Amino acid sequence: MARVFYFCQMKEVDYIIVGCGLAGISFSELCIANKKTCIVFENHTQNSTQIAGGLYNPVVLKRFSEVWKAKEQLELAYSFYESLEKKLNQKLFHDIPLYRKLNSIEEQNNWHVATDKPNLQNYLNSKLEALNNPYVIAPFKFGKVNQTGYCDTKLLKELYLTYLDQKQMLQIQSFDYDQLEITKEQITYQDIKAKIILFAEGFGVQKNPFFNNLPLDGTKGELLLIESSELQLNQIINSSIFILPIGANKYKVGATYNWKDKTTISTKEAREELETNLKELIKCEYKIIEQYAGVRPTVRDRRPLLGKHYLHNSIHILNGLGTRGVMFAPFLANQLYNYIENNIPLDKEVDIQRIYKKIL
Repeated sequence: MARVFYFCQMKEVDYIIVGCGLAGISFSELCIANKKTCIVFENHTQNSTQIAGGLYNPVVLKRFSEVWKAKEQLELAYSFYESLEKKLNQKLFHDIPLYRKLNSIEEQNNWHVATDKPNLQNYLNSKLEALNNPYVIAPFKFGKVNQTGYCDTKLLKELYLTYLDQKQMLQIQSFDYDQLEITKEQITYQDIKAKIILFAEGFGVQKNPFFNNLPLDGTKGELLLIESSELQLNQIINSSIFILPIGANKYKVGATYNWKDKTTISTKEAREELETNLKELIKCEYKIIEQYAGVRPTVRDRRPLLGKHYLHNSIHILNGLGTRGVMFAPFLANQLYNYIENNIPLDKEVDIQRIYKKIL
């Protein structure tokens, strides 16, 4: 009797991308736009994209200073999310003004000083404003920030996963690092050959043997989803917390910062903290609909982590976007893509070589 042999045909792609949060989505889109083939792995263990407030804002409001490369980030973000909206046939990116609550005469003075800085004049209005909302507590008024809003990151990820699945570019499974075979010419994973593998796993990088020596700590954040028919806000309010209107009398309220707890379990302590801060900001009835918890991928020096592994030219990382993922992701993905494909150097502030110089 003749023996029949079955051979598993290897699939060849340019990129394997591990993780489909904002970082993975942004890099996938660059691959597609540049006619590079890719496969995306996602296991749903990291939820920071799904539960994020999704705010974008070019100003560090604690210090009234400009976000690093804010102008370049915003320009890329607007075009990137506009193209995604067309592709996915869904509104995702919402321009909404942000009002920073001022808590004293001193803060009012600091605001006026900041509005005179040339790099902030396009973002900060010099005239202080009152919202004339009877339910918002703000005796020292607000400073208005321009070019702000939010992205519905939860909906974006859901739609993008569906898109990838339809294009047969998605693998819903945990990535097994032990199955990765590395040579000088290529990498192989199961039945896939690729030129490059990109890890965009968020806090999940803690389990990645190639990059778990990088200083990504992770910061747990919790948010509330509330409903109030009285509040009637059309602006984002920023104080010790933010209130973000998302339509239908619903608002996201956040966020907490916990550097010790690395779980995604909602806590009574965070809820009490958010409600205490909320009651100092508004004085109307509201109902808590839901509470979310996730771990942000934050880095000790507050700079993202981009670049290639110190031993393997085919292994790269895009991580550490922290609380500014909506603005960071398209900009940093573009930097990393140009670094890999066009040998354009990364900014030293985000290149992981800054870390390797200290630890190797």
